[in-house]
Amino acid sequence: MKKLKVIISGGGTGGHIYPAIAVAQALQKRLNNQVEFLFVGASDRMEMEKVPKAGYPIVGLWISGLQRSLSTKNLLFPFKVISSVFKSLGILKSFKPDVAIGFGGYASGAMLYASTMKKIPSLIHEQNSYAGITNKILKNRVNTICVAYDGMERFFPSNKIIKTGNPIRQDLLDISGKRPEALSFFKLDPSKKTILIIGGSLGARTINESIFEGIDKLKEANVNVIWQTGKNFSKASSIQHTTFNIQQFIYEIDLAYAAADIVISRAGALSIAELAQVKKPVILVPSPNVSEDHQTKNAIALVDKQAAVLLKDVEAKTKLIDELLALINDEQKQNELINNISRFAIPDAAERIVDEVLAICENG
Repeated sequence: MKKLKVIISGGGTGGHIYPAIAVAQALQKRLNNQVEFLFVGASDRMEMEKVPKAGYPIVGLWISGLQRSLSTKNLLFPFKVISSVFKSLGILKSFKPDVAIGFGGYASGAMLYASTMKKIPSLIHEQNSYAGITNKILKNRVNTICVAYDGMERFFPSNKIIKTGNPIRQDLLDISGKRPEALSFFKLDPSKKTILIIGGSLGARTINESIFEGIDKLKEANVNVIWQTGKNFSKASSIQHTTFNIQQFIYEIDLAYAAADIVISRAGALSIAELAQVKKPVILVPSPNVSEDHQTKNAIALVDKQAAVLLKDVEAKTKLIDELLALINDEQKQNELINNISRFAIPDAAERIVDEVLAICENG
């Protein structure tokens, strides 16, 4: 049997990278490893570390997004795009893929543009409730567009849309029964409620600052805290408390979720997919520093169904700790959030995307 050759492109944040890895793993399983992958990312972004760690080869492109502020770096953008498309064409010529899959980000834009130029069967996945610019540019060029939210006809041709949900890591599909192990792993007190604070794969300054300023209230609340700070928040290293576990990055996120009673999180699409699967009450603090304010739109999709608490970034420093303490003491509200967020879970999202990938290979 000939191996299926697959290009996967996307990156910049964990929200693009981890779904891509999940789909690669699902394809391997479906095809009994009769598949060969090449990932393509941006040469200076986190995918260059995370993808090889997952066991896949990756090639980097000289590409980055436009700066929001006036910056001389923006003058390089057209040259980066042209360079990346030409390099992508070279990659396609040497690797000869049967199919190309894009998960968003500028590297994905260059690679999928090149793939469609060469008439390679192509699929993109949009994680958010508000489509990113890269996928909007590619919408008329690709065969299929997989989405995670309803109502995406606003952005894409309806005849190309398939609702698949957002793929999440296999170890999050069932965390039931892991709580004792998790509390032991993080060295926490089993008799206390546990708060998990995650600001996305890169950390979140506003959440970090808000927690730091309210740290005395958290100590008085007599709770466990698991806090992923990201690598740029050095203040947290000064905090010493017996039931606080503070790390720059949590690789054992399945155990972190298993230990948690309440979560504080940004509203990235991957985070929301994970929270729905693990069924945790959450306070969402959407990042204002993302394109089209898509995290707020993701959060509102949950809040409209009473599935999450939403706090604006500008309100976090004055309100976050108090909102958290109120939720800790409101079991009825926690149960309502758990029941409602669980309805957003699509545990077989990666399998659904694999179905579509194989379909366009057969029909392409």
